[in-house]
Formats: sequence, structure tokens, C-alpha cells
Amino acid sequence: MQPGTINDRVSAYLDEAEEVVRSISRSEVRTVVDRLFEGWKNRRTTYIIGNGGSASTASHMMNDFNKMTSLDGAPRFRAIALTDNMPYITAIGNDIEYADVFLEQLKNLLLPTDILIAISGSGNSENIIRAANYAHESGAYVIGLCGNPGSRLCAAADAVVTIPAKSICQQEDGHLILNHAIALALRDRIAATV
Repeated sequence: MQPGTINDRVSAYLDEAEEVVRSISRSEVRTVVDRLFEGWKNRRTTYIIGNGGSASTASHMMNDFNKMTSLDGAPRFRAIALTDNMPYITAIGNDIEYADVFLEQLKNLLLPTDILIAISGSGNSENIIRAANYAHESGAYVIGLCGNPGSRLCAAADAVVTIPAKSICQQEDGHLILNHAIALALRDRIAATV
């Protein structure tokens, strides 16, 4: 591959990513922030799930929601990434089936007042859909961070933010950007209450 081709690919990717970020619906993101802030005020727990790159985003999001919003004099945000308990995930995957790795954890933990954030580029991963449907049927509020509009996750969620990109890489980039935007917005909202 010619060096100019590599540079062209870098420029093209960054230009496309910039366009994707500009097209994210700010009102959809504000709806998510509002609901998460309401959950914080009412001491609800937010569970976060995803597969592959989205699993690492779920862990990163849990970290940022808990750490970045921890302010003196304010109650702590309660976020748990269901992607992080590998012994339980592998036990469920081995003894039941992989499509239930998040569903089974929610059966142990989820309360009807809680929140589930499901992250999926395709929006059609069976383990994500089963968990989202269970959470919704249990009365929990489901937030879908999706890549493809019209996916099963978009249909199952109460609130959706879509990253309008054809590339799964840029969908994942968008979800990480949403993580930071939402965490910082929550921090500001929580700080205003102290």
C-alpha cells in the first residue's frame, strides 16, 4: 500500500467520523441524560450491556458514570456493567446458552424502577434483545444506543440514540463519544444539586 493511500484513508475516516458526530440527534441524547438524571435522583441502578467493542464501551461507561459523577455531598450514581463478570457470563453461556448471558444476570438484579442501557451496532444481537425485552416487560426503562435505525433494539427500547454510520467502527466511535457527553452532562446536572 502506498503511503499516500494510507494518509488518504486516515483523512477519509476522520472526515466521515466528523460528519457522523454532527448528525447525532442532540434531542435524543438529552432525553437519555434526563432519564439517567431522574434515575440518579431516585436512587435507581443503571445496568449496561453490549458485545465485543460494545462490551468494552459498557465497561467504560460504567466507569465514567460512577467516577465522573462522584461529587462531595451528592449521592453516588449506581451503574453496573453486566459485561464484567466473566465467570458468570461463561457459566451461563456454557450451561444455558450465550443468548441468555445478560438476561440471566438481570433476573438476579433488575428492579422494575431500574434502567438498562443496551449498546449494539447491529441492534439485532439475540442476547441484547432478550435482555432488553425482559427489562421492558419487568417495568424497567430501556435505553438503546444503536447503529442501525429500525433494528430490533430500536423497537424494544423506550429511548434510542442512533449513530447514523454505515461503518461499525464509526458506530462504536459514536457510542464512546456519547459515553463522555452523557457522563459530563450528568456531572453538571448532579453538581447543580450540591
